[in-house]
Formats: sequence, structure tokens, C-alpha cells
Amino acid sequence: MRIISGEFGGRFLKTLDGKTTRPTSDKVRGAIFNMIGPYFDGGRSLDLFAGSGGLSIEAVSRGISEAVLVERDRKAQAIIQENIRITKTNSRFTLLKMDAERAINQLNGQFNLVFLDPPYAKETIVANIEALVVKNLLSDNVMVICETDKSVILPEAIATLGIWKEKTYGISKVTVYVK
Repeated sequence: MRIISGEFGGRFLKTLDGKTTRPTSDKVRGAIFNMIGPYFDGGRSLDLFAGSGGLSIEAVSRGISEAVLVERDRKAQAIIQENIRITKTNSRFTLLKMDAERAINQLNGQFNLVFLDPPYAKETIVANIEALVVKNLLSDNVMVICETDKSVILPEAIATLGIWKEKTYGISKVTVYVK
């Protein structure tokens, strides 16, 4: 897996062996950023199920100022830390070593970009978005990018957000919600 574009473009990222995480492929990651950007002028991002950290690192590479990554798996946390070191800009990343629900309760400030790619067996997207809205963690111009199995049907609206774009890539579906 590599960083596709931006400041860190072309650098290779490590991924976790096994089935505890499911890294977003380069193709799908590139398609996501072409759909939502492809570049940013600052802002904060949040990845509640960070895995290897690829989505957040790609976002920072493309102009996001600060990324908060949430990951509860210890092996994945170690991979994220190695991948952040590859960027040589550690100060732009914060890794929270906990589950998504606990992180939402501890977070402050607002986010412009949110990635939700929970394990397919534990679809928590609706509950996660509702909790983010209740805690006022989403900016007025937020984009919430959800990656699911292609068979998952998400609601047209969740709390104050509605579907802006939705596209299927192989076995994955990407749904983008906006306010």
C-alpha cells in the first residue's frame, strides 16, 4: 500500500497481516479522494477505525492540517505509529488507543472530514454518526466517508446528514454524507 498523492505521495505504508484489519486498497482510496477532494486547504480529520492509518495519512498528504486516528487493536496501533513516522510529520497526527465509542466521548473540537470503516461484521455507522452529531464534533462543511460491504444499505439521512454521493468498488461501497 502506498500514499497516492500530495506531500507524501509515493511513500509505501505498512499494513497489518491477518484479519484484524481490512486496509482500503490504493484504488478505492484514490477513488475516495477524487470523489471528495482531491486536495484540501487545512482542516481536521477523524478516522474512528484507523487500521493501518492509510486514509488519515493520505488526507494529511493532500492538505488536511491535523488527523486524529482511533484504533483499539494493539498490533494495528504499532503499524499506525510506524506509518506516521514515515511521514516525518508526527505532530500532525494524534493516535487514540481506544475504541470508537470511548473516543467520541473524549474528543473535542470539530472535524471537517470523518472516515468510518468499521469491521464489516460490526456495522456501527449510524450509531457513530448520531453520537458525533450529539457531541457537536462535525463542522458545518463536514464530509463523512463511510466504507462498507457493497450489500450494506445505509439510510438516506442520519441525524443532520444526508447522502451526497455513493459508489461501489468491487466488494466495497463508499457512501459520503454531508450536512
